[in-house]
Amino acid sequence: MIVVAGEALIDLVPQGTGALAGLTPALGGGPYNTAVALGRLGSPAAFCSRTSSDAFGEALLDRLRRASVDVSAVQRGPEPTTLAVATIDASGSAAYSFYVEGTADRLFAAPAELPAGTRAVSFGTCSLVLEPGASAYEELMRTAAARGVFTALDPNIRAGLIPDPDAYRARFKSWLPSVSLLKLSEEDAQWLGGTPSEWLAAGPSAVVITRGGDGLTAFTRDGSAHSVPGEKVDVVDTIGAGDTVNAALLHGLSVRDALSAEALLGLGADGWTELLRFAARAAAITCSRAGAEPPYASELGDL
Repeated sequence: MIVVAGEALIDLVPQGTGALAGLTPALGGGPYNTAVALGRLGSPAAFCSRTSSDAFGEALLDRLRRASVDVSAVQRGPEPTTLAVATIDASGSAAYSFYVEGTADRLFAAPAELPAGTRAVSFGTCSLVLEPGASAYEELMRTAAARGVFTALDPNIRAGLIPDPDAYRARFKSWLPSVSLLKLSEEDAQWLGGTPSEWLAAGPSAVVITRGGDGLTAFTRDGSAHSVPGEKVDVVDTIGAGDTVNAALLHGLSVRDALSAEALLGLGADGWTELLRFAARAAAITCSRAGAEPPYASELGDL
C-alpha cells in the first residue's frame, strides 16, 4: 500500500482566451493527483487528507474511489474546499492563485496509525505550507520515517503561499533526514537554492529533478547520475505532470520491490533508466490532455 498524504482541492481552469474565459472546475491538488495516478497505474493506494463535506468534497472522494484508491483515512469537515485558479501560458504551463482561508484541508490532524500494509508515504505541495495542517503532515512524515516506512517528498513550490521564503527553506532542510526519495522540478530546485549533493548528504537516498520537456535526472548517494530525455508530445497543458511523475516513480519502485533506501542505491544504471523513462512516458500522456488526467497502466506498456 502506498499512502499519499496532502491536500485535495478544486482547480478552476480557463477554457479559451482571457483570464476568466470559461473557468471550469477540475478535481486536483498535487497529492490528490498523485493518488489518482497511482490508482490508475494499478498500485494499491490510499489517500490521507481532510476534505470538505460540501459537493466539491464529495466529488473529490468519488474520483478517488473510481481510481480504486482507499479513502478510509480521509477526515471530513464542514469547512469549504480550497480553490486554485489556474492561468495557462502559451507553452501550456500553469500558474495558480489560491483561496485557502478557512478551508477544510488546513485542519488535518495526524492520524494515530497509517493504513494496514503501508509500504510508502508521499508528501508535498500546499499541505506542507498551510498551518495548522502543515505541522500535522510534518509530524506524520517524521513518525513514518522513524518507523522505517519509505517516504517521498515533492515540495512543488507555490511561492505565493509562502510568506517567509527563508523560514520555509530552513523547514525544508529539516525534513530531509526523514525523506527517502526527493523529487522536485528544476524551478523548485532553483527557488530552494540547494544542490542534489547537498540534499543527498542531508538524508535522501535519491533525488529526482524534472526538467519539463527536457527529461528527468536521478542523483543517488553513491555519486551517480542517471538521465533520460523527455517524451515528445503535443502539449495541451502541464497540469498534473509532476504529480504523474511522482506516481510513476513510486509505482515503478513498488513493482521492483525497491521501496527502501538500500534498494534505491541498488537499482543501478539500467534500473534507473527504465524507471525514469516510464515516468517520462506517463508525464507526456498527462501533458497531452487537458487538466490532470494521468494515464492508466494499459496506456503505458511494461516498465
